[in-house]
Amino acid sequence: MNPPRAAHPQKRLYSLPEAAAYLGRSTWSVRRLIWNGELPQVRAGGRVHVDVRDMDQFIERNKVREERASLSKESA
Repeated sequence: MNPPRAAHPQKRLYSLPEAAAYLGRSTWSVRRLIWNGELPQVRAGGRVHVDVRDMDQFIERNKVREERASLSKESA
């Protein structure tokens, strides 16, 4: 069973300052991610926006999990 849809959908497009806050980075860092092709942009009316779905995918792609073996070596 699908959950009920919200009456007002969540915001999907974020301005660069909003995207920076969402990602915990500076606005210029987000610009560099866009320029380097690491984060897609949405251009509308001369403004640059970032899709929240793309930011979530960026986060998932860049997650790193430490292995237990390397953690136990560090504590020794």
